[in-house]
Amino acid sequence: MAHRVPRFITDFFVYETAKSVVVKSWSVGIINRVVQLLIILYFICWVFMHEKGHQQRDTGIESAVMSKVKGLGKFNNRVMDVADYVVPSQGGSSFSVITSMVITANQTQGRCPETDPKFKCTTDDECMAKLGSNLGNGIITGTCLNNNNETTGWCEIEGWCPAEDDTVSGKPMKEVENFTIFVKNSIRFPLFNVTRGNFPSSLNQSYIQSCHYDSVDDPFCPIFKVGDILRHINQSFDSITDKGGEIGININWKCNLDYNVMYCNPNYFFTRLDAAFKNSAASKGYNFRFAKYYQSEDGTEHRTLHKAKAIRFEIIVSGNAGKFSTVPFLINLVAAFTSVGLATVFCDIILLNFHKGADEYKAKKFEEVPEFPDVSM
Repeated sequence: MAHRVPRFITDFFVYETAKSVVVKSWSVGIINRVVQLLIILYFICWVFMHEKGHQQRDTGIESAVMSKVKGLGKFNNRVMDVADYVVPSQGGSSFSVITSMVITANQTQGRCPETDPKFKCTTDDECMAKLGSNLGNGIITGTCLNNNNETTGWCEIEGWCPAEDDTVSGKPMKEVENFTIFVKNSIRFPLFNVTRGNFPSSLNQSYIQSCHYDSVDDPFCPIFKVGDILRHINQSFDSITDKGGEIGININWKCNLDYNVMYCNPNYFFTRLDAAFKNSAASKGYNFRFAKYYQSEDGTEHRTLHKAKAIRFEIIVSGNAGKFSTVPFLINLVAAFTSVGLATVFCDIILLNFHKGADEYKAKKFEEVPEFPDVSM
């Protein structure tokens, strides 16, 4: 009956056991030890020292950020303080410092000519074709105002009048370069219940008011000068104030809690967040609009419209912490011992395929034992 059983079944139900063959070859022996050494060095240097494979890691960092801008500037012969140029004023992780504005004063609800060149006209039909457009300063009425010299060739709008003319802009505040940003960041790693701040609590107020952050000379100072940030990202002040821009203040916490928690300190780096659009013809820079409303004595509602070009700052907090843990240490240690066996596989490939004594090695390594007769009880 045995010869009728398909061969793939008999081949499946076999038992294989390792056979130790000692190959006395200097070249293969050296390769074997070198590969084993490389595997051991990989686990020691990369897995355990660099990647901290022996630690349990907490990547769920909890963070709170408070910011405050200081400085005085001058725009259109008007002194500007923090309340004038910082938006929003609450001092969170995202804020804008206005560098220049287009101001349209004394607007009231009514009808007036559009100022955008896209709405030039000679007949009412041209304005009727633009009904429903969202690109103007108001709702297009369909009338072309070309009856007198002051309004010749512009479609009429209904909305806040006079319409904004954003081609007129004053020179940006040069003092912005010397403005300072105070950043207070507190973080917590909940897995280890560790709480840290971005500057030591021992710093006194007089020191904070006089220091400026420097990665080498003053790494714990939480005061950042706008001009220094621009130099860190290789941006000139004129290039970013012309159209506005977005800058990231990155606070990175990478803490090894196997050491004293006092060594858990942040690293700062800065990036131009809108760098991908620096050559864009459609949307370049950063600007926004806001209005201030008031009423005249006769009850008419007025507003002053501001189109602001600004530097937008985003404070981005990231980080992780690690501490020794038995489970990941044992997992990686077992993986290291197991991986050392790869040297044997590598040497077998050389001996079976490329060594001059490959046939002899095959004969010694692989030996087939015939089926033993069943033992009767």
